[in-house]
Amino acid sequence: MTDRDRANAPAHNHSRRDRNVLNYDEVASLRRLNPAWRLLCADNAPLILSFLGKVFIDENVREISATDLLNRLDDELYALNQRLGEGTFRSAKAYLDGWSTSGTQWLRRYYIDGSDEPHYDATQAVERAVAWVSALREREFVGTESRLNTVFELLRQIVYGSDTDPQVRLAELKRRRAEIDDQIAATERGDFDVMDSLGRSDRYQQFAETSRALLSDFREVEANLRGLDRQMREKIATWQGTKGELLDEFVGTRSGIGNSDQGRSLQAFYNLLLSSDRLTELTELIAGAERLDDSGVIDERLSRIHYDWLTAAKRAQDIVGQLSQQLRRFLDDQVWLENRRVMDLLHGIESSAVALRDDRAEDFSSSIDAAAPAISLPTERPLYRKPVAAQIDSSGVEYGQAEDIGDALYEQRQLDIASLIANVRTRLRRTGQATLADVLSTRPLDRGLEELVAYLHLSEGDFDTVVDDSRTDTATWTGPDGKQRTARMARVIYVHTGSGAHDDSGDLP
Repeated sequence: MTDRDRANAPAHNHSRRDRNVLNYDEVASLRRLNPAWRLLCADNAPLILSFLGKVFIDENVREISATDLLNRLDDELYALNQRLGEGTFRSAKAYLDGWSTSGTQWLRRYYIDGSDEPHYDATQAVERAVAWVSALREREFVGTESRLNTVFELLRQIVYGSDTDPQVRLAELKRRRAEIDDQIAATERGDFDVMDSLGRSDRYQQFAETSRALLSDFREVEANLRGLDRQMREKIATWQGTKGELLDEFVGTRSGIGNSDQGRSLQAFYNLLLSSDRLTELTELIAGAERLDDSGVIDERLSRIHYDWLTAAKRAQDIVGQLSQQLRRFLDDQVWLENRRVMDLLHGIESSAVALRDDRAEDFSSSIDAAAPAISLPTERPLYRKPVAAQIDSSGVEYGQAEDIGDALYEQRQLDIASLIANVRTRLRRTGQATLADVLSTRPLDRGLEELVAYLHLSEGDFDTVVDDSRTDTATWTGPDGKQRTARMARVIYVHTGSGAHDDSGDLP
């Protein structure tokens, strides 16, 4: 590009490029204010990065009680003092208190519902610092081929996915179809290449980096949503206007969160991962990649990375739900305050009436017929209508006799909800996620429609019930009359939340 071309280039190209260039003031501000930079400069940075990285990042712990974290840190400090010398490190509680202050911002300390013990979670600053230090390690193998293929595929999706010309789209689809036809023909001839261990290592390395980065990004998403939640709490605490004005602003804020780029991307990711077919395919692909390992690059922690994604995405969505709870509490408090104000006014009027009941004026007289005139027009009065008498025909009624009514009362049965929950848990123990059709394939319906309705309303601590309206399933059972009956309904998916006890090698408690 010549100097004239650079001078005539659009201004927005320069501004877009400048956004990725660090200037002196920005670097100085980051060094002074960014908690991740402060962590790297801390005297005990090796202890902080190794311990917090192992607990919260390597083990993917996103909520731990103060007692458990204190015990683990105490064991870590004891081992380090034995190796480096007594008195090298302080007490575990002193470190935890220092890491969770507003000046460091490396640990988030908070309380959960139903517990008076504080809990801890690592902040995004720890994620960034651990990732930066981990990137300094010398790597024996650096894959480039898979990244180049990914670049090509992403650019194709951007260009052809945004093109509005049908002919361009058709040309691209025909090109891809021709490539697939060539591959099919070559495979039928037995002429195809098998990926070697180098290619598998290259692609698995990129899969591992992308998976860990995606899990790490959820902490930043949580931090951003938690910042919006904190702003809403502060606004509610200092609000002086009417409830209607706050409600309008809150609805606009929450709508903005849901319609923002980050909100729509999070929702699309969550919906995609909730798909039973996608989750099953992902589980099978990860297991297949581990079976092909012959170079020792497989990381066992990635075997259940997709379930860690679900847990992290659910935590991010729960923060959005907290905004509604805050508004509801505010409205309830406002109603109570207004009712109390009304009662105070009534008590004031009553007290004034009692104090003035003996102060009567002798020459005071006044009368009023009504507070407002009563107007009644003749045309407003309804005309008289004769009531219609109901005609009851009792002819042809015959007396009957109930047979075996006593036995029918004692034959009533109730559904065993515990056995239905056990059926769902048995299925989830295999895959971590299952549809209602999967459960019924191994445990058919015995009680018909009432048992099917009970399955639809199951809710337990260790699994959630999700309805996918875009897909349908069928359930079949035999009625009391011996006829086959079928019900068609939206797909019901049971998702393992991980909050309950779950052991793949034994029975559930």
